[in-house]
Amino acid sequence: MTGKQLEFDQRVNRLNKKHQKMSRGYRATMRKDGLVVMKPQRVRSAVPAKVLLLCLLGFFAFKAFLLSNLGPSGYQYRVDALNTGTSVEQAGAWIMQIDPLTKGLSAQLNKILY
Repeated sequence: MTGKQLEFDQRVNRLNKKHQKMSRGYRATMRKDGLVVMKPQRVRSAVPAKVLLLCLLGFFAFKAFLLSNLGPSGYQYRVDALNTGTSVEQAGAWIMQIDPLTKGLSAQLNKILY
């Protein structure tokens, strides 16, 4: 390929990529020289990271509350009962097992509540 053909192919590839990005949405911006240019809009996640973080924090708070309320032996008894069930219950038992974060939050809750 000649240099001009390669340069042309590269430009066409850049324009195709920009077109694909702009098919998901675009916005008009004005450059300093007054020219209006269309720029592709970023694709946002359906669920913001803050919401996921709050859900995760709430889940660990729930586990800690259960652990402090039932006590370690009562909590473990219920997790063991889940572990003998179906595969969905076993997955729940794996998620609900006592971890260091839950144990630490439970200890803090015990100091506050009792």
